[in-house]
Amino acid sequence: MSTPFEIESFDEYLNTIHSELGQNGEGKRRLYFRGQSKRATEGYPLTPSVARYKHLGSLSLTEREQKECEVLETFSNHLLTYVQHRPQTAWEELAIAQHHGLPTRFMDWTTNPLVALYFATRQTEKDKDGAPVDSAVYVLISNPKRYADLKRGQAAQVKPVGDAATESASEPEDDAYDDFSTDESTPVAATTGTTTPSDSTELSADVGPLELPTPFKISENIIYDPPHVSPRIRAQDGVLLACWQPMQSLDEKDYLEIIIKQAAHEDIRRRLDQYGVFDKQLFPDLDGIAKWLKYRAYEINGTI
Repeated sequence: MSTPFEIESFDEYLNTIHSELGQNGEGKRRLYFRGQSKRATEGYPLTPSVARYKHLGSLSLTEREQKECEVLETFSNHLLTYVQHRPQTAWEELAIAQHHGLPTRFMDWTTNPLVALYFATRQTEKDKDGAPVDSAVYVLISNPKRYADLKRGQAAQVKPVGDAATESASEPEDDAYDDFSTDESTPVAATTGTTTPSDSTELSADVGPLELPTPFKISENIIYDPPHVSPRIRAQDGVLLACWQPMQSLDEKDYLEIIIKQAAHEDIRRRLDQYGVFDKQLFPDLDGIAKWLKYRAYEINGTI
């Protein structure tokens, strides 16, 4: 992770995104953002939700993968009762499971830097002594391949492995780069499983267009644009990062950190509300309206 930026105002954040990261927004690379109410160094590691359950670290890698598959299979057996169309792939099924709160190897990100800023500042957290703490927006710079490009054959092929987590991480390529909301998890340290030769059985065949490995068989992180199963996903410009080593936090070289100073949180919330990137827009349902009314009428004693 490079030296973090420190932001003390809404305008400074916009200027940082434009001036420091703007060169990446000229069609060469899609940027992905993730807002967290606490920094990764403060106990909120950049891990998918399944990594919160430390007891999974005691399982072998094959056992963990089998457990994830069994959980998804059980969830999928109930889908037809609640959805209008049956998902066509395990990726779609896992995205729906993630949306409804099931711990998965997906991490929530967004293509909208203001959405990430919202999740970083909507609620100011406190430390163990009751003092307010800084939050952060993370920018993914590792250029993961996109599922959509792989499906169209526009990115290099991905080779599935019997248990991807037994393989060492490959170097990122240069060619391409919470409901849904950016996850806020209970602070927990990421764990790293031990590997044995018996845990991995590599498949030899490359996978080409229209024949992709499941999220449990990938050998590198993949960006997945989920189907809009909820208005929240569309409103929040949400994307999912499928993590091939879900019990480990992202490598520091894969992201930039933008620290949002806690003293700026209140003004940033007001500005986001003013610009229409707030509760009722990002949560376009009764929950969002209620959350927005609570903010305007009670939290800031403002007008409705």
